[in-house]
Amino acid sequence: MTYPLIVIPFLVVAAVLTLCTARRPRFGQRMLASSIAAVALVILTAVFDNVMIGQGLFTYPVEHLSGWRVGLAPIEDFAYPLAAAFAVPAVFTLLSPRVDAAA
Repeated sequence: MTYPLIVIPFLVVAAVLTLCTARRPRFGQRMLASSIAAVALVILTAVFDNVMIGQGLFTYPVEHLSGWRVGLAPIEDFAYPLAAAFAVPAVFTLLSPRVDAAA
């Protein structure tokens, strides 16, 4: 079970970054947008990973996987688009200057 251990840090970092933006303006809007992006990315991952694995473009050693799959795609493949959908907007928000409400 190597791959599940590899993806855990990505998910944890994405969650921490996202939580660090909770007090920034429009947090709810960002979460809605990130959720929509995550759904789209997970669907695209499911489609294209299954096509690529089905065509034999790559394989995964079974001993390194959790065993859960969506079609032919291991569940671990879905962690990266999920993390990106939340981490990228969070990093952008954290790197953006804060707007002073009194100004």
